Amino acid sequence: MEETRCFVSSKLILAYMVTIKARRRADGTFRYTAIVRQRVGKAIVYRDAKTFTYSTAAVSWAKHREVELEKAGAEALRKRKPVPLAELIRWYIDTFQPISQWRRSKQTHLEYLERHPIGQANALTLTTAALIEHVRSRRAAGTGPATVINDLIWIGVVLRAAKAIRELPVRPDIVREARGACRELRLISKPRKRSRRPTAEEITKLREYFKRRDRRARIPMGAVIEFAITSARREAEICRLEWLDNDSEGRTGIVRDAKHPTAREGNHRRFRYTREAWAIVEAQPRNDRYIFPYDPKSIGAAITRACHVLGIRDLHFHDLRHEATSRLFERGYQIHEVAQFTLHDSWNELKRYANLKPENLRDLGPSPAHRDLDDRGPNDIIVPRKPARVVHRSTAPDLSH
Repeated sequence: MEETRCFVSSKLILAYMVTIKARRRADGTFRYTAIVRQRVGKAIVYRDAKTFTYSTAAVSWAKHREVELEKAGAEALRKRKPVPLAELIRWYIDTFQPISQWRRSKQTHLEYLERHPIGQANALTLTTAALIEHVRSRRAAGTGPATVINDLIWIGVVLRAAKAIRELPVRPDIVREARGACRELRLISKPRKRSRRPTAEEITKLREYFKRRDRRARIPMGAVIEFAITSARREAEICRLEWLDNDSEGRTGIVRDAKHPTAREGNHRRFRYTREAWAIVEAQPRNDRYIFPYDPKSIGAAITRACHVLGIRDLHFHDLRHEATSRLFERGYQIHEVAQFTLHDSWNELKRYANLKPENLRDLGPSPAHRDLDDRGPNDIIVPRKPARVVHRSTAPDLSH
């Protein structure tokens, strides 16, 4: 008779395998041998065995021996040279960023954690309680619940990489435990839906500000903002658009390495320009590979400074994408047609950007099918009398590539 059980240490990331073997003796009775093996990965690093008359005694000895080994391992871990979390974060950045080419938001957050006091914590002995205290202190300092949850996400990513690749005895599971506790304590939460759209007055202020500024600035921010409002492109996408990818007949372009949760690299997608966005593109000088050959960080910083000078509160560059998407709906485009401009894959993603204004609603005209959607006013929206027909009938121009 043989019974094999596996015990996994929660502190040392070691596997303890206990095997009970029964051997029949000549007189018909049994002797039971308990074998305890300690494994790191696939390698057996320790083995111990003892034989008993009764199976219950063999099982009891094996359990006690496993506990002794775990305690000894924990003591050795405490005596081991500390590995600061900041050191693991820097290793993770230097090792994988050149290959993965992740986005600026991830890089910024990792570097913030590297500089934060949590980065000085010993990653080998990091506990759930320490992570919860980190979240609590961040919230007490005024950080939002949706921002703090990213701290736990990236710490977990680093710990999992350190465990899998460097085989360090770290505990990625503490992140899951901390997230559960913080959620119950309401210290973290999912991001709230943002519905901010710039007002007509705010857009006018920005236009006038950049009209004065662009005379001496390298980046024509006036054109960039107008393009963002009429194209629904992110600032990073705007700076990656290439002249060679434009198709004048179909009035389309390509977003290279379009945003995707898992497969951004090589995810090149063709999109539709509005007439206004196409006119802005055609007005740009053709002296570079890119239509807008600028640093997206500089574009974001420019609008942040402008809003500060003009007293415009809580307006981000990404809000212009919300404005552009909402205008497309208000011009009468249907869901699948708007997606050809914005490149959203599903309605669940797209509806976050559809922040329509009730005051822009109007009744369906007598002959909407004969009206060019690109000629509609920016505040027009069709309210169909029979929604089912509108879902399956396109009233917009042909959007084929």
